[in-house]
Amino acid sequence: MAGFQSPITIYQAITNIENKDYLLPAFQREFVWTTEQIERFFDSLMQGYPINSMLFWKVKGNTVTDFNFYNFLNRYIEVYNTHNELKKQISKDFYAILDGQQRLTSLYLGLCGSYAYHEYHKSWENNPNSFPERKLYLCITKTNTDEEADRKYLFCFEKVAITESKDLYVDINNNIWFRVGKILDLHLGQYDLDDFCEDNNISKDSKKMLRVLEKSIFNEFNINYYEEDEQNPDKAVNIFTRINSGGTYLSFSDIMFSLMVANWKTDARTEIIELVDRVNNKGFSINIDYVLKAFLFLYHKMIKSSINSFSKSFCKLLEDNWKGIRDSVDSLFDLLRSYGLDSYTLTSNNATLPILYYTYHKNIYGNFTTAKMYEDNRKIIKKWLFSVLLRQGFGSHSDSTLSSARKAFTENIEENFIEDTITLFPADEILEKIKRHLTTLDDDFIDELLSTQKDNKYCFSILAMLYPNLDYKNNNFHKDHMHPDDRYDELSQELQEKYPYRMYNSIVNLQMLDANENESKGKKALDKWVEEELKQTNNRKQFYEAHLIPDVDLTQKNFDEFYIKRKELLSNKLKSIL
Repeated sequence: MAGFQSPITIYQAITNIENKDYLLPAFQREFVWTTEQIERFFDSLMQGYPINSMLFWKVKGNTVTDFNFYNFLNRYIEVYNTHNELKKQISKDFYAILDGQQRLTSLYLGLCGSYAYHEYHKSWENNPNSFPERKLYLCITKTNTDEEADRKYLFCFEKVAITESKDLYVDINNNIWFRVGKILDLHLGQYDLDDFCEDNNISKDSKKMLRVLEKSIFNEFNINYYEEDEQNPDKAVNIFTRINSGGTYLSFSDIMFSLMVANWKTDARTEIIELVDRVNNKGFSINIDYVLKAFLFLYHKMIKSSINSFSKSFCKLLEDNWKGIRDSVDSLFDLLRSYGLDSYTLTSNNATLPILYYTYHKNIYGNFTTAKMYEDNRKIIKKWLFSVLLRQGFGSHSDSTLSSARKAFTENIEENFIEDTITLFPADEILEKIKRHLTTLDDDFIDELLSTQKDNKYCFSILAMLYPNLDYKNNNFHKDHMHPDDRYDELSQELQEKYPYRMYNSIVNLQMLDANENESKGKKALDKWVEEELKQTNNRKQFYEAHLIPDVDLTQKNFDEFYIKRKELLSNKLKSIL
C-alpha cells in the first residue's frame, strides 16, 4: 500500500542493492557526489543525525518492461562519467529509487565499493596513476575536538596503492585507520568485532568508536521511505520531476533529459551519454544540455528549453531519427576538428547548431568532412563559424540568436525543415538574420581583435581567419611571435614605453606558421628569418602577402613602423573577411 513504510537499517538497504531489489530507473540522473560529501554523510550517520526520507516506487508485474532500469555503482571514477550498468533481465518485483539515489550509492560505495578521483599534478588520462582507486577508511585513534568543526569523525577515501586494502592502516602520523567495509564482515561472521579488536590490540576508545559505526549500520532504523505502488510509469515520472522541479536536486535540463529518456523504448540514456563521451574524446566539451538543445533546434518550433517541449510525440520523433542525429553530431565535431578547433578555442557550442541543422537536414553528414565535392562548402562554413565566434553572436541571448538563425533555413519548421532552394550553407543569409545579435563591426571592434593576446581563447580564431590555408586538420600549425618573444627586452627603452608587452604579445606581432616552418624559424630575428626564406623563393611579393608581412625594414629597431604598418594591414584584412 502506498505511503510511508516501516524504516529499515542501512544494512538492509545495502543487501537490497546487492540482491538487485533496488534499481535505478532510466530517467534518474547519474551519480554526482564527491568524496567529501560521502565522508560528511558517514560522519552524520555516526553522530546520529537523521537521513531525509526517500521515495521508492514498487515495480511489479508487466511494469518492469516499461522502462530501462540500472544497477547501482560499486566503483566510481570521477570526471570520466562512470555509468550505471543496464539491468538487462528482470524476473521479479523490485523497488525503483525515485529519490535517494545519491545517498544510497554513497553508502554502497563506502561499504562495498571504491572511488577514484584525479591525483594532483597528474595527467587527465583515465588510468590508475592519474585516478588511483580509493576505499573509505575511518580514523579510530582520534576525532575532531573543535566544537566549531562540522565533522566529528574523520572519514577519508585512502588510496589502495598505499593501504593495500588492509583492514587497518597506520598513516605517517601513527594514526590508525579502519576500512569501513570490514564492519560488514565483523558483524556477520563468526570472527566478530570483539575478536578483531583483541587480535589487533585495539584500544578501548577505538573499539567504542567501531561500535558506534556498527550500530549506525546494523541497528539504527535510519532509512525512512515513502512507497508508491501504483503501476503507472507516467505517474512515476511526474512524481520524480515534481519533487526535483525546484532545482535543488536536478537541474532543469536534467529533468528534461529524464522525461525524454523515460519516453524512449530503447536505451536513450546510454546512447546519448556515449555520444557525449565520444565527442569529448575528440577534444571538445559538450554535455547533455547541448544534445537537448540540438534536438529542439533540429525539430521543435520552440528552441527555448521547456519541460513541456519533450512530449511523448516529440520524444518518439527523436527516437525514430536518433541514428541520423547521432551520426550528424559525430560528423559535425570531426569537421570542427579539421578546422583546428578544440574545447578551448570553440568559444560557443551553440554556434555549431546551424551547421548541424544544415548537414543533417540536407542528409550530407556521412562524408561531409572529407569528400572533395563538399570542399567549397566547408570553406564557407569555416569562414562563417570563425566570424560568428569572434563577433560573439551566440552569447547571452543564444536562444534568440538560434531562433533567428533557423529562419535562414525555413520560416516554418512544422511545414518544412529546409527550403529546396538551399544548396550551399546559407552563411550570408544567417548573418543577415542574426545581425542584431552580433558585435558591431567597426574600427573599435577591429582594434579589440588585434589587441588579443597569444593565449587568449579567441586568438586561434583570428589567426585561422588570417591564415586559412594551413594544415589545421592535422594540427600542423603553430602560433608564432614574428619578432621573437624572448627578444622583447632588446627593444629600446623608448620603444618599450610606447609598446608595452601586451602590445608586443598581441595579434599584431603574431602569425600562424606551418609547424615545420616555425621549427625552422626558431628564435631567429624576423629580418634574418625573412632573408633566409626569400633565398628559397623567387616571389618576394607572394611571400610577404602569404605571411601578412608589411614591406618595411624588419629589424627590431624599426618595431615602431612595423607595428603601425602591420596593424593597418591586418585591420584591412579582417574588415574584408568579416
